[in-house]
Amino acid sequence: MTTNHGARRGPTLRELTVQALSSVERGYDLLAPKFDATPFRTPERILDETVRALRPLGPFRSGLDICCGTGAGVRVLDQVCRERVVGVDFSAGMLDVAREAVGAAETKVQWVRADVRALPFAPAFDLAVSFGAFGHFLPKERPGLFAEVHSVLRPGGVFAFPIGAPPRPGSWPYWAMLGFDAAMRVRNAVWWPRFVMYYRTFPLAEVWPELERAGFEVELHPLSGLGRRPDGTPRAALVVARSAPEG
Repeated sequence: MTTNHGARRGPTLRELTVQALSSVERGYDLLAPKFDATPFRTPERILDETVRALRPLGPFRSGLDICCGTGAGVRVLDQVCRERVVGVDFSAGMLDVAREAVGAAETKVQWVRADVRALPFAPAFDLAVSFGAFGHFLPKERPGLFAEVHSVLRPGGVFAFPIGAPPRPGSWPYWAMLGFDAAMRVRNAVWWPRFVMYYRTFPLAEVWPELERAGFEVELHPLSGLGRRPDGTPRAALVVARSAPEG
């Protein structure tokens, strides 16, 4: 797969402010041309470690990137899926950037604009992934989202996504996430349309049983290449949720 990112300047403070005061869809349409130059894009090292963790779980024929954005996860799928790769997102702007980055010559890849809470697919995928998108879903929406992903996987299909270890209470990442979420709650209480993006609403202790109730068997695979915390635990892991095999 070819990519054509080039050097891009990140958004200005004014542009970020306009985005933050928009709806999620409109905000990402506005941010799309500069999204890959922001800290919000999933870092390459996480994508590379995900590829390494997924390869032994295959082989995979077809893959789906949930909330694909500008296509970072699609490039992961392109390395582990033999036949077909689909990126789905509801932001037309993000999909336009993804198409440009991948290039028209890549016939294995398709792009679909849709709300992932109502996926327009039959059970046609062996693998589904998602990167950095779960903060856009309120906790009450997660069971429906997981059920949708389960519905588009073939028997034995895998839903996989990286998840970071929670920050230590009192550390600067802990306070940064807490402050960001608090600011977003205030913003959404006083401004319409809402911009749903929270960092502390996807705890593994709640997500794991929700995945199981959606029909998945869940495992956790450490992403050792991303390092370990001072207590020896991995900084990140890959959640691997597998649907029941046929028969």
